Amino acid sequence: MLTPGTAFAGRTFDAILFDMDGTLISSIAAVDRSWSRWAGEHGFDAMTFRISHGTPARTLIERLLPADAVDAALARITEIEVSDVDGVLLLPGAAELLDLLPAAGVAIVTSCTRDLAHARITATGLAVPDVVVTADDVQNGKPDPEPFALGAARLGLDPSRCLVVEDAPAGLASGRAAGCATLAVSGTHTLETLDADAHASSVASFTVRVADDGTLTILDV
Repeated sequence: MLTPGTAFAGRTFDAILFDMDGTLISSIAAVDRSWSRWAGEHGFDAMTFRISHGTPARTLIERLLPADAVDAALARITEIEVSDVDGVLLLPGAAELLDLLPAAGVAIVTSCTRDLAHARITATGLAVPDVVVTADDVQNGKPDPEPFALGAARLGLDPSRCLVVEDAPAGLASGRAAGCATLAVSGTHTLETLDADAHASSVASFTVRVADDGTLTILDV
């Protein structure tokens, strides 16, 4: 596995597109707690129920329930998750890294709904970039390329000039399919299970140099 500084040596980017949960903030406990509650309400064994982190809620529910039950079930998990932000924390290095980046060079691209993203960002106090793409903004969630392609488009950038930072296979697949470079961090999955151009233990383990023209160089700490 290559470190960011090695993998992207001699290369610059115009923007970094960050996943949110598991990358900038930690919500694993709240997510697992919420989905266990939802599972119990829908007839699954809440003690053994597990989800694939980083996959949109609708996609998960569509795998589990009949089509005519999906919308109501989605509304219910959204209600549960928005009301439960206990233990949602900002990950080390996240605030500092976002503070380094110019407004035109950063976006958050999350599988959360708009309301849930707002609730979790508010709970951590993370500064909100001008561009935030949520599940409500796309027809097809991760691993489809649409989320990261939209993030780049809203910044007015070519995806090939963007770096995706993600902690989940679905998100990395989405970024790669959109034409972005990919950097995996350890959050909800181990680095060994993540296919990316570069790997880092967290967003605290690399930094960014911003040139006068706004281009970004990725460096190891």
